[in-house]
Amino acid sequence: MTADPSPRAAPAGQAPALSRLLEQTADAVQAVLGGRSLTDVLAACPGPLRPGTQALSFLVLRRLGAAQALRALLAPRRPPPAVDALLLSALALLWPDEAPPYADHTLVDQAVTAARRRAPQSASFLNAVLRRFLRERDALVATVLRQPEARWNHPSWWIARLKADWPDHWQAILGAAQQRPPLCLRVNARRDDGAGYLARLEAAGLAGRLVASHTIVLDAPVPVDRLPGFADGDVSVQDAAAQRAAPLLVGAGLPVGARVLDACAAPGGKTAHLLELADLDVLAIDADAGRLARVDETLARLRLPGRTRAGDGRRPADWWDGEPFDAILLDAPCSASGIVRRHPDIRWLRRAEDITALGRVQAELLDALWPTLKPGGWLLYATCSVFRSEGEQQIDAFLQRRGASGVHLDGRSPGHLLPLPDNGSTGGTAADGQDGSAPSAGVADGFYYALLRKTPAIAGN
Repeated sequence: MTADPSPRAAPAGQAPALSRLLEQTADAVQAVLGGRSLTDVLAACPGPLRPGTQALSFLVLRRLGAAQALRALLAPRRPPPAVDALLLSALALLWPDEAPPYADHTLVDQAVTAARRRAPQSASFLNAVLRRFLRERDALVATVLRQPEARWNHPSWWIARLKADWPDHWQAILGAAQQRPPLCLRVNARRDDGAGYLARLEAAGLAGRLVASHTIVLDAPVPVDRLPGFADGDVSVQDAAAQRAAPLLVGAGLPVGARVLDACAAPGGKTAHLLELADLDVLAIDADAGRLARVDETLARLRLPGRTRAGDGRRPADWWDGEPFDAILLDAPCSASGIVRRHPDIRWLRRAEDITALGRVQAELLDALWPTLKPGGWLLYATCSVFRSEGEQQIDAFLQRRGASGVHLDGRSPGHLLPLPDNGSTGGTAADGQDGSAPSAGVADGFYYALLRKTPAIAGN
């Protein structure tokens, strides 16, 4: 999922009944509360209902903290999960909005219709709760906004961690997570440049702006099949912050034919970007063979070379041929706290203890992959996280384990990139966007990057 469709994305005369969309949305919310990924749930949603369900699910999950606080006030005795999910969805969609997706009376009527199909015995209960909310909305909203989870629509532990990590920016970061993300494109450098592709977009009636040499942000999201040349590999969808990875690594000075490992490569956007920018011998691995298939699909669409192999980066003996790599891209598993605006379910799926567990995996990957890098080689560590424990604290700990003589943190390392209007970096330097610098204000997700060099003095390590 890269952009939010409108709740009324279906063509006129073909829009599904709102009650059906509410049922599907409630199913999605119930699944997320049960620990399932929204991406997986939407993949199983009937095709005609999917765009509308995705749009409503995104909106509900961005307001779920407030909806849960409201439900606790209006119905202290929690209803059964299927009814609760529908009630939460309706409350979230009735939350004060300058441009509500549906009129209040329509929303209530259709939610009750959905309840009659979903749980007939609960229809009158849901109707009474929603109508009471509308009667007392201002007072109830003011009451729940005193609770941090309702005010910020994130779990309390997440809010506390951001406060500790970014005392001057935590509110802005939480606010940014509530915004709809832009649709950002990466133009295939082997086919065109940004200016040339922008002209093709304009000819197709699509407006956008160039934010780096090969990066375009569309004024409004569209299905990928409307993008000129998408099927032929001329362009890909990729956030601007994610587009910094390949230029940072290639810009370190890799020779033609350099052996590059893309660890944890799925779904393959960064793998492809490396091959678009340089003639490299790239091996892409991922522990999930199913997700690795998406890397093959990406490379096939873009008509790029590249080898893939299922394997866990923590166990090189299972997949490594023993020949050291010139460079490694380690896009490590993380909380994904930097991309929560694109995946609003993440905040409700993660638990505080997950961050500790993910930190262990990140450390294990760094320690296991470092010996596969040749002396003088480069490792780019990346996470789509704004938590310091998954960024600078992880790298600080790695540098201490390796010792000052064994590894060098390059000054081009951007550090933490926060999802704020200036997308400010907390470390490193910046140059042209194609060299890995921030493309333009206000378009990119939260990321962390550290470019490490293995000093020649540690041959054999």
